[in-house]
Amino acid sequence: MNIFINDIPLVIKKQSEKVYKHKYDLVLNPDDEFTSKDLVGDVLVRDAGPLFIDRLLRLMEVKKLKKLKSLTMLVKKKKYITLHLKDQFKIAKAAGGLVVKDDQVLMIYRLGKWDLPKGKLKSDEDTALGAVREVEEETNIKLELGQKLPSTWHSYAYKGNKMLKKTSWYVMKCIDDNLMKPQAEEYIEEVRWMSPQEALAKLEDSYASIALVMRHYLSNIAGKPAAKEAPAAGK
Repeated sequence: MNIFINDIPLVIKKQSEKVYKHKYDLVLNPDDEFTSKDLVGDVLVRDAGPLFIDRLLRLMEVKKLKKLKSLTMLVKKKKYITLHLKDQFKIAKAAGGLVVKDDQVLMIYRLGKWDLPKGKLKSDEDTALGAVREVEEETNIKLELGQKLPSTWHSYAYKGNKMLKKTSWYVMKCIDDNLMKPQAEEYIEEVRWMSPQEALAKLEDSYASIALVMRHYLSNIAGKPAAKEAPAAGK
């Protein structure tokens, strides 16, 4: 589960999983005293329980922790902690795609950030079909559905509610881009084909969740034989 709280990666691991403390800038225990100013770089929390996680969530929501790169929590019961975390939010569902054409990838420019096309799913809409619908609407490109990518979860506030949006991602092949254009109603200013090197450079002006999806594709899928098409029932 790839969770991003205010665009900061939150990683939950079992205590039995191997971690290397020297890779972290700060290692905390639940009883340690700390302030938001101490949360700098990559932070590891050992033996994190529900109360400690609630405290950190409140801190991440109230403070702009610009110097915090990532937060990793080692927990005894990963499934329980994950459910506890989700209970703090209202859940929304979205889907989108990483569109490819030959050796290029597609990115959109929206609200001052480079992004991937995506959107909210309709009630009871098939996830994979909804992903294609959203990407075609935002780019005016005809697409063929490909394999699934890692899903991402990110938090945001909406009408006084704390929201956690799950976005399901898919690789999509461009079939026809002759009429490609940005969907202005969704505040998209530009739709652009990029080389992998150009896309990686644009990630500096993107979101952490988008960087995860793009890097996963470029590292694990790009240039390799195509996988089987994702099943239609992708919920």
